Amino acid sequence: MTDEGEFSPQRTAAYRGELPVAGSAPIPCFVLDDGTRVISGRGLTNAIGMKGRGQGVPRIVANRTLAPFISDELKGQLESPIRFIGTTSRAKNPTTGYEATVLHSLCEAILVARDANALKTEQEQRYALYCDALIRAFAKVGIIALVDEATGYQEARAADELNRILEYYVAKELLPWTRKFPPEFYQELFRLRGWDYDMKSVKRPKYVGKLTNQIVYEKLPHPVLEELRRKNPRVTPSGTRRYKHHQLLTSDVGHPHLERHLATVTALMRISSSWREFERHLARAFPEPNAQGELDLELETDEG
Repeated sequence: MTDEGEFSPQRTAAYRGELPVAGSAPIPCFVLDDGTRVISGRGLTNAIGMKGRGQGVPRIVANRTLAPFISDELKGQLESPIRFIGTTSRAKNPTTGYEATVLHSLCEAILVARDANALKTEQEQRYALYCDALIRAFAKVGIIALVDEATGYQEARAADELNRILEYYVAKELLPWTRKFPPEFYQELFRLRGWDYDMKSVKRPKYVGKLTNQIVYEKLPHPVLEELRRKNPRVTPSGTRRYKHHQLLTSDVGHPHLERHLATVTALMRISSSWREFERHLARAFPEPNAQGELDLELETDEG
């Protein structure tokens, strides 16, 4: 074990929290005094479904199957953990972790290996299952927001950082309408709610707007929906908005994140036999602190 003299850490954890992850133990996470968001090494390996203790990250780097899919940049990050001092009296000894976005990059590499049919063992297939759930739960910007929320850092974060998230997701100019929500999304939603579905009709129950917010837009980084509502206010007494929210998302970040999320949610609905079962699948794929379980069904019409 490396001693403090060899670490010579210069940074200290200013905030600490736990990032909830579906199917595994929460990931210890930190915000360092220089603003770097960090997750623990054990948390990183647990998040992708790696079993056993010790030498977890080196095992990833040494895995012959994964090696061709791990970029030199990612390999360098995995081989050079961030050294810092913890936040509690028991954690005053030097420790190590990895920049939070390393988890996102690692998941991407494992999923590329899966898509190339390179994963053969049961263990490697398990990595892919865990990574698939993770990659759909957050984008690189999203994980920064999640770490900040888990640690409480969002209270101290500079206001322009929230503006930066919004710049990634919310377009400055309205985009032309194109279909973003596939018909299967509504078909499966109607099936689970017990409603008759007519593909030719544009009329939908008012609950659809509320449900769309809760299972889609609220899963984007937390300031995004609020900003969409601000820029796209209601224009009728019944709550109708002039545009669809997705017309205000950016084409390079907002739309790809929305499309990945819709694909995941639609797949979760497809494998569910009831709305309650879908809620359980959704809560596992997109865990939230203090989740309420059943979705609230108050009227609102922000439908996508």
